[in-house]
Amino acid sequence: MSTPTTTRQGHGAALALRGARLGHGHGHGVVLDGVDLTVDPGEVLTVVGPSGCGKSTLLRTLAGLLPPLGGSVEQDGRPVTGPGADRALVFQDDALLPWRTVRANVELPLQIRKVPRPERRRSADDWLTRVGLAGHAHKLPHQLSGGQRQRVQLARALAARPRAVLMDEPFGALDAQTRAGMQDLLVDVLAGTGATVVFVTHDVDEALHLGDRVALLGTGEVLPVPRPRDRTADHSALRRRIVDSL
Repeated sequence: MSTPTTTRQGHGAALALRGARLGHGHGHGVVLDGVDLTVDPGEVLTVVGPSGCGKSTLLRTLAGLLPPLGGSVEQDGRPVTGPGADRALVFQDDALLPWRTVRANVELPLQIRKVPRPERRRSADDWLTRVGLAGHAHKLPHQLSGGQRQRVQLARALAARPRAVLMDEPFGALDAQTRAGMQDLLVDVLAGTGATVVFVTHDVDEALHLGDRVALLGTGEVLPVPRPRDRTADHSALRRRIVDSL
C-alpha cells in the first residue's frame, strides 16, 4: 500500500482525499491507506504506478463507485457519497451504446438531465465539431475507428459540463500515432472548460505530456511538470524519477 501526498495544501480543492483508506471491502482488503491528495480546480493530475498498486481503485473512489473504507473523499468541499453528474468517467473501452447514433450518444447525459431536445442537439453538434467529428453525427459506433469512438466518448463526457473528468487509461488501446493525436486533442478541448482532470495511465510520456502534476502511487510522491507543454522538452531527469518509482 502506498500513501500519495501533495505539496498543494489549502482550501478550494476540486477533489480531495484526506487520510483515506481505499479498497473494495467485503474481505478484499485495503489497497491504499492514509491517502492525502488534493487536486486543484482546472488542474490535470496524471496518476502512474506499478500494476495492481491501486490506480483504478483511486479513480473509482473519486467517481463515487467505491466508498472509502476510512477517511474522507470530497468534491468542492462536500463528501463524495456516490456517482454524480459533476463527475464524468472516461474508460479505455469507449462504452458507447451501439444502437444510438454518434449524436445520440453525446446527447445521453443531457437527456438524462432532461435538457430540452433542441438545446442538447445544439450542444452535441458543438462538441462533435470540437472533437473533429462534425460529419459523423448520424453514424453508429461500429462505423467508426477506435480513435473516432474515443473522440465521441470524450465529447459525451464534456457535453454535460462536469466539474471533474476521471479518465482510466482512455487511450491505452490506440496505436501510437492515434494516441498522440488524442492526447493533443484532449489538451485542446479542455481549454476553457475549467474541468479538473484525474488521468490514470501506465505510459510515462503520456503522464508528462498531459499532467500539470504526476502522482506516483508507488512512492507516494506528487511531482510538478514544467510548462508549457512541449513534446520536444527535455524531461529526462523527471522521467527517470517516474520510471524508478515503477
